[in-house]
This record gives sequence, structure tokens and C-alpha cells, in this order.
Amino acid sequence: MTGRERVQAAMALRVGDRPPVGAWGHTYKEEWSPTELAEATVDRARKFGWDFVKFQPRASSFAEAFGSEYKPSGHRLKGPVLIKEGVPDLESWRRLALVNPKALDDQVESIGIVARELGTEVPVIQTVFSPLTVAGYLVGKSKSRVMRELRKQPDLVLPALNRIADALVDFSRRSVEAGAAGVFYAISGYASKDAMPEAVYRELVLPYDLSVLTRLPGEAWFNVVHLCGSNLHFALSRDLPAPVVSWSIHNQGNPTLAEGRKISGKAVMGGLGQRATLLYGPPPEVEAEARKAMGETGGLGLLLAPGCSVPPRARDANLAAMVSAIAA
Repeated sequence: MTGRERVQAAMALRVGDRPPVGAWGHTYKEEWSPTELAEATVDRARKFGWDFVKFQPRASSFAEAFGSEYKPSGHRLKGPVLIKEGVPDLESWRRLALVNPKALDDQVESIGIVARELGTEVPVIQTVFSPLTVAGYLVGKSKSRVMRELRKQPDLVLPALNRIADALVDFSRRSVEAGAAGVFYAISGYASKDAMPEAVYRELVLPYDLSVLTRLPGEAWFNVVHLCGSNLHFALSRDLPAPVVSWSIHNQGNPTLAEGRKISGKAVMGGLGQRATLLYGPPPEVEAEARKAMGETGGLGLLLAPGCSVPPRARDANLAAMVSAIAA
């Protein structure tokens, strides 16, 4: 079977000849160039035999688009360095606008190259941060500040989230036109009991998630909602319109794969520890974790993957073991 066929079987809560496998992580030096990022992405996909590719754009690009300034760290293990926040004070929310479209244009260009190189048998999905996740980066990746201002001054912050959502819909549309099979919609830490009560999330934040997800183009067939963090409000996964849900089963208070599949009624992406097993190995432990995920779910509706981004210092042998564990 092709990677696409394995993904489609998983999305139908079945299993093909084996579950589809994929992993992702930042390439900090290459991610400043669309062509170099694409080359690194294609090379990794082919080296490890991924069935699908979750494209990993420069994380700061969403904030850069709205006025934040970053520079390269110059080190392959360190991400972009913040120079200036796009929203330095409360009143700046009122003026928020898309001022640097090239930051997002570069990611569309890069994913287009990847999709053309890998072809339709290996679906590639574009990473799209949620509006609140982007807002958090705009204040310097401060969850506490953005949440405080959202709850105390919603008249200023909510219209800004709406403008961010519109830009993300356009970014998603252009990514699909460039060849993406869908989006990996990342909610980074906000859908957690540690960030806010579920009722508050549903009232203030969920409408903006739905604003993006319900406006994705019809051609986007492979869409994933990623709930990042611990102690997740996992019931939200039922109400976020995407056929696959991704999270880390290794974070405190989170459901197992089988529990998450039951709660969401959707295919599940994950099973492997991105900051433990995949990072430190050795390969036999990666293989054991992969087989455990298979055993727990029967492979039904499973897309085997890390729970989140794999650190760049992870060894190639550990990533290769993801496929070798279940390919026999």
C-alpha cells in the first residue's frame, strides 16, 4: 500500500497493511530558506520512509507575519531569537495587522516544493497555528499575558484574533493550492486545564478555532487537530472538525490512544514519546513503544507518530526504528 492509502484507511478507523508512520522536528538552520527547508524535509521523508509528512515551518513565521521580529540563532539546536514583539502593549492589539506576508508566503512556497517532490502517494500537511497560539507568540510566547489580556480586555483581543483567523484561512487555502493534503492545526497549550477552564475556552477561544477549521478548502482531505500540553480538555476533540486528533499520551493527565479514540470518535495520531524514547532510544525501546501502540489500538485508526515535535538532536536510528518496528 502507499502512504496515502494507509492514511485513508486510518482515517476510516481501519488499518491497511500496517498503520501509517511519520515524524517531524525543526531544522533550525534550513528553515529560513524555503528551498533549503524543502530539501531537508524531502530528504528526511525519504530517508525514514514516512507514509505522510507533517510539514514543519519556522514556528516564528506566524508571529513575524503580524509584526514580530526574529533572527536566526545560527545554531542547529536552537530556534529563532526574538528581537521585538509584535504586540508590546495592550493597545497594540487594536492596531494588529498582517504586515509581513512574506513570512507566510515562504512556507507556502516550501510546502509546494515538498509536495511536488514526494508526489501524491505521500500526503503532506501544512502546520497552521491556532489564532490564540499565534497571539501568544505575538506577546513573546507568554501564555499568562495573552490569557490575562483576553479575559480582561476581550474587546481589544477578540477582534485581533478574528484578523489572525482570516489570515490563517488564506494561508491554509494557498497551502492546499500548492499541494498540501490538509492542515495540522496546532493548539499549543491553551486547551488545557492548566491554561483555563473548559467553559472559558469554549466561550472565548473555540469560536476562532471553528472559524479557521470550518473554512478550510474542500480539497483539504487530511486535516489533523493537535492538542499540545498536559491535562487536556480532551472532550474538545469531538467539537473540532477534523478527522484526526494528535496529542502526547506521555504528558500528565492525558488519555491513552484507545481512550482518545473513544472520546473523540476519530483517528488518533501519536503513541511515541518525542522527549524520551525518540530522543534517547535506544532503537529497541522505540520499537517496543511502537508495538505497544499497535497492541493497544489493534492498529485501527492509528497514525503512528510522536506526540509533538521531535528535538533536532534525536538520533536517526531512533526515528528509523519507528517504521522497522511495524513493517515486518
